[in-house]
Amino acid sequence: MAAPTTKTARQAAIRDVLATRPIRSQAELSAALDERGLSVTQGTLSRDLVDLGAVRMRGVDGMVYAVPVEGEDGVPGRTTEAHASRLATMARELLISAEPTENLVVLRTPPGAAQFLASVIDQARVENVMGTIAGDDTILLIVAGSAHAPGVAAHLLALTG
Repeated sequence: MAAPTTKTARQAAIRDVLATRPIRSQAELSAALDERGLSVTQGTLSRDLVDLGAVRMRGVDGMVYAVPVEGEDGVPGRTTEAHASRLATMARELLISAEPTENLVVLRTPPGAAQFLASVIDQARVENVMGTIAGDDTILLIVAGSAHAPGVAAHLLALTG
């Protein structure tokens, strides 16, 4: 099988590798791509990870790379069942608490996971969430109004199982 040569194909291969096994470093990712017959320089790999929105987050195997999911049709930002499923999975794994206040909800995550979970929330287009701001272990959700904040917090906490 010929190795992908376009940027799009290369990034799809990176996304596939990150979705199928834990990758702790760029060197490990490069080796996994080599196994697929795709040789990538460190600079290109680094740019691809930035383009894909990859983040390092704490996983079962320590800090691993993860990328936000695209819609089932490949269009980023379109809400799909895949987004809802991914949000439920990530909430179970990463959401520690959700506290509503006025038109805001403050979410807590393990260290290093806030930006990734915020990205998943943005992509899932959670009802009444206008946007997210993420730090290291805290996410600030801006909600459509103070009447919606308790419901948004309860919805996200319910996803944790």
